Amino acid sequence: MNICLIGDNITSLTLAKNLVNKNIKVFVYHNRKNNFQYQSRIIGISKNNLDFFNNKILKIKKNLIWKIDGIDVFYNKIDNDKIFNFNNSGDTIFSTIKHADLYKILNENLNKNVLFKKIFIKKKNFYEKVIKENKYKLIINCESNNEISKKYFYNRIIKDYESYAYTTLIKHNYFNNLRAIQIFTEIGPIAFLPISNYETSIVYSITKDKFNFSDNDIKNLIKKYNKNYVIKSFGKVEKFKLNFSILRNYYNKSILSFGDSIHRIHPLAGQGFNMTLRDTKVLSKIIQDRIELGLELDFGVYEEFEKKTKHLNYIFATGVDFIHEFFKFDNKSKKKYFNPILKLIGKNKYFNEIAKKYADQGLMF
Repeated sequence: MNICLIGDNITSLTLAKNLVNKNIKVFVYHNRKNNFQYQSRIIGISKNNLDFFNNKILKIKKNLIWKIDGIDVFYNKIDNDKIFNFNNSGDTIFSTIKHADLYKILNENLNKNVLFKKIFIKKKNFYEKVIKENKYKLIINCESNNEISKKYFYNRIIKDYESYAYTTLIKHNYFNNLRAIQIFTEIGPIAFLPISNYETSIVYSITKDKFNFSDNDIKNLIKKYNKNYVIKSFGKVEKFKLNFSILRNYYNKSILSFGDSIHRIHPLAGQGFNMTLRDTKVLSKIIQDRIELGLELDFGVYEEFEKKTKHLNYIFATGVDFIHEFFKFDNKSKKKYFNPILKLIGKNKYFNEIAKKYADQGLMF
């Protein structure tokens, strides 16, 4: 039983590891010519998703994961009253891991497995060839910007946020770094995401009116909103364009689209990879159920996957988009609504509990 995955990234490697754990042979095709990984990117994984990853994909060593037990949300200044906070009675809310570390452990583990093979795409006609050859039970595209995506998966809802996310890592003196912080500033949300007691990731999503920031401008803004850390050094500042994208149809002919290719959302909620892990959980169960029933893995897998996830992904993604748009509207309005509404929700135990479950499990709780 052979399955083809297209793309060499944490989405494809996560899915590949889940599949080889089921004794399925996986071929990953890619055209990445170097081993560059985002040095400043940090991935936040919810508690529910981390349990799934450790049990059904790969056990992550404890020294690579940093557990967060709370999130504090502020409006404009950290020394203002909190407008919202997540607490979980001393338990972990989510964990952080460096993007490069997660890629490395997946890649190294898979390369030792005889059921896994990574193949570099050398010829331009590969994409048409892999579809026509019919060598694979399933073909899953895990890239959002290749020939398959452009030709077969162009029908999507797209919004240009006209914003950039600036990311970097700061090294600092010891700090009991167990709580993440998000501040909704006048030019966009800035998040402080702990990685250890000595290192923190920064993600600052800045609106179009404030483009063309230099690295020093970003560092000075971080210093302005930082109240907790005695900063010793900054890592490389990286910049990424922000877009909202939802695919209208998850499969076309013999190919299933997966990961960022079917949903790309604003990073303010830290839910991008969590959405992909929830999709992986659903797809994994569909495949496992078919194997246990002795059924063929055919294109019916695609149809069932879309049926079970499409509506939930759409509602979840548009919910995150609504928060972004509401904050954007509130910034332009003379009368501020964002602050009092979040404070009201934060004080309500019922809504607070729902918000925590929403962040942890999406709409699947």
